[in-house]
Formats: sequence, C-alpha cells, structure tokens
Amino acid sequence: MAARTGAQFLAGLSATDREVWVDGERVADVPSHPKLAGAARTLAAVFDRQHTYAEDCLVPDPETGEPINISHQICKSRDDLQRRVDGLSRISEYTVGLMGRTPDYMNMKLASFAARWRDWAGADGTNPDGAENLVAFQKRLRREDLSLTHTIIQPNNDKRTDSAIIGNTVTLHKVGETADAVVVRGARILATLAPFADEIVVYPAIPLPRGAEDYALSFSIPVDIPGLKFLCRDSASIDADPFDRPLSSRFDEQDAFVILDDVEIPRDRMFLDGRPGSVAIYNSVGRTGLLDNMSTQTTIRALNKLEFAYGLGSRMADTLGDRSPATNEMLGELLSYVEVTRSAIRCSVAEGYDIGVDGTWFPGGRALTPMRSLLAVWFPRVNEILTLIGSHNLLTTPSRALLDDEAMRPLLEEFLHGADGVDAEERAALFRLAWDFLGSNLGGRNALYERFYLTSAARNRVTSHLLADRRRADELVDHLLAVGRGAGTDPTGR
Repeated sequence: MAARTGAQFLAGLSATDREVWVDGERVADVPSHPKLAGAARTLAAVFDRQHTYAEDCLVPDPETGEPINISHQICKSRDDLQRRVDGLSRISEYTVGLMGRTPDYMNMKLASFAARWRDWAGADGTNPDGAENLVAFQKRLRREDLSLTHTIIQPNNDKRTDSAIIGNTVTLHKVGETADAVVVRGARILATLAPFADEIVVYPAIPLPRGAEDYALSFSIPVDIPGLKFLCRDSASIDADPFDRPLSSRFDEQDAFVILDDVEIPRDRMFLDGRPGSVAIYNSVGRTGLLDNMSTQTTIRALNKLEFAYGLGSRMADTLGDRSPATNEMLGELLSYVEVTRSAIRCSVAEGYDIGVDGTWFPGGRALTPMRSLLAVWFPRVNEILTLIGSHNLLTTPSRALLDDEAMRPLLEEFLHGADGVDAEERAALFRLAWDFLGSNLGGRNALYERFYLTSAARNRVTSHLLADRRRADELVDHLLAVGRGAGTDPTGR
C-alpha cells in the first residue's frame, strides 16, 4: 500500500474501535460524529492533496519504489531538503497552518529517528532490538501512510513534586513484563489529532534522572489497543454553514489527555523498554538532529499561518479604507515576521549538511533554533494586531441567514458595506473569518496552543543558550579584551 487517499483515510478511522471521549460522550464513529466530522473531512482532503500535487508531495520509497509522502523522506542531498520544503508547504497551505499536527509532523520525526537509528541502539549496543523495531516501524509508517498522534509530556498535578520522576505513579512508567509484552501505566499530555490517528507514538522528551529506567519508554501502538483512553478537551468544532464558521467548522484537530491503563505493549513495538542503559539513550536521541528536522515542518507551518494573517490584516484594512500610519506600521510588523520566517527556512536548506551517516542530509539548525522561541511570542502579537485593525467591526458580522433574508439584505447593503465597492456579503465573510481566527473557541485554543506549541518561549531561550556554539562570540570578546591589554588580535584570523 502506498500514499493513501482521503477515502482510504476515512475508512480506516471508521474501522477502528478506539476509546475516544468528546464532551462527555464516547464516540462510536469518528468521521460521522458532528464534533469531529468537519476536521475528519479536512484531513481527508490533506491526504487527497498529496495526489493532486504529486510532483511536490510524493517521492518513491527507497526500497519498493511505491509513492510515499515526502515527509517520510530521509534526505540524501541539499536538493532533497529543498524539495521536502516545497512539499511540506503544499500540505500546510491547505489549512493555512491552522492545523499544527497534520500527519507530516510526526512523519518528519520518525524519519529523523530512523536516519539516526544507531543512536537508538545505544553507544554500547544495549538496545539493538529497539533500534531494529524503530526502523521497521518507520518503514511501515511510510508504506501504509499512517496518521500518528503522539504524547510526550507528563501531566501537571503538583508542580512542587512533579519533577521528582522516580516514584511518580501518574507519569507513564513500566509496571510489569510478560514474555511477549511490556506492561505500562500512567498518563501523558497532550495528544493532538488523537481522534484522527491510526496509532499513538510515545518517544523521549524531557530528560530523565539516573535510576529512572522504568520511565525510559518509547513505542508505537494502535489506538484501539485495550486500556488506551483519549479524553478530549471541550470541542471547538461547530457544525455550521462554512460562511458563518469558516474555521471552526473545519479545523478543530482536537487535543486529548491520554490514559494508559495497564496497557500491554508488544515487544516488537518497543523502541525503548526500560532496560539498563535506557535512560542514557532516552536523554540523547532528541539531540541528534530531531529538533532541526521537526522545526523545518513547524516553521513551514508557521510561515503559511503568518502569511495568512498578514493577508487577513491587509484585507481588513482595505475593506475599511484604513490607511492610517498606525495600521500600516502594524501591517509592516506582520510582514517582518513573514520574511524572517521565510529566511530561516531558506537558510536552513542552504546550511544543510551531510551528517556522516549513510549519506543522509539534515537541515542546518542555526536559523531554525530561534524560531522555536520567537514564534511563541509573535503569534500572540499577531492576534493583538488583527484585533486592533478589526476593532468593533469584528462584532458586526451578519450571518448567512441574515444575508439571505430578502427584507434584511437591502438594509445590510446600505449600512454594512465596505470601502471601495465592497458589498455587505464580502465584508461579512471577511470579518467572520477574522473573528473565527481570533475570538471563537477555536481561536482561543489556537492562541494557547501557539504559546506552548514547542514548549514555552522561555524554555526554548534557555535551551538555545545552553546548547549554543559560542566560539565566534568568544573570539570577538577576546579580541577587544586583548586590545585593551595592548595585545591586539584580528578576529578574522588574518
């Protein structure tokens, strides 16, 4: 089986008896449930899109030659890196970056892990079967074109004690073993896309302390495995005319709290099983190029969303005839976010490099690293700018029913038209779109999501500083210190 169509994706959802709860109700069939159907159709369109734009979005499987999504590709050149950027952009532009966890997100991660499979085996070779399982799973993932959700963070129960991993019975840990399986228990957050996934992947995140082998777990399992439960947040999906709710009717990808209630994980599904040496592997595999590959996808998604926001803000200003210096300055600010993000993606390709393993190329990370903190700050500002431009006009948005009313339509055309010949319907459509982006339940969820999409801005700043290559900065400081002592040096080395 090669790259799936939307119909095949939906059929797979209906065939799976998962335990998903939405608004207090266990869902029997995901594609037909009114709180999930809109997003299911949107994701089906994403699967279809890879065939519509096959030249950009599909590549041959390196072993079978069958077409697979480009997000599964393990790049072998700088040209491959650029083509992957082009394909990922085609995927993201369909949802204008509003769905942060379309399947290509996890596909990129698993491709990165599989490219560095030796890291999973361990420096002393303590986990060879786990590494083999990971490679085998990545092959199946790309050939069956699965949709994955994931969960990596332990819940917050008591921030005074949560950091003490050992002995914490809430976070996911091993509670037993059988001849064929590892038994795990605990909870994780936050499984975005859970109702629309075929499998869930657990993989390393925040480093573990010594002695926490029972917590050093990584695996992938089908979403219908006994004991696996998804408790979704309140739905932000609205079953409404797309004119009235253009985003809420289509783009609620959902987020779930995950409970693993004594789940038996087959051993051939384990990538890390808590054996001696697992903590060292757990703490290292995330620092072997994963962040830069992941940030490629997330930055492309962000670029599409920023370009959409810039276009939305500009169109609102035009519709209101707003040419004020304040508005033009804010639009210029949005544009600066767009172009810095675009430049980061281009730079990551230009600085791509051969990692020295099987001819594999990874994107350069220096331009992508700051994006993980900047975007968490920029997106709240984006919302603020669009709110300031829209102002009270965001609350004067006639519905489809009002516009279709024969008595009301002339009044709306008289009193709620826009500048330069924009009629009432065009104005209403624009500002309803803006309100759904900013002020709806979905807009509120997305605002929170962007702040912590790749953990907080503060944590990313700390991490980037601690891992930074400071050699050039140190050379410049040393140069002026030497000048002050009368022993001038040339920081260029000449």
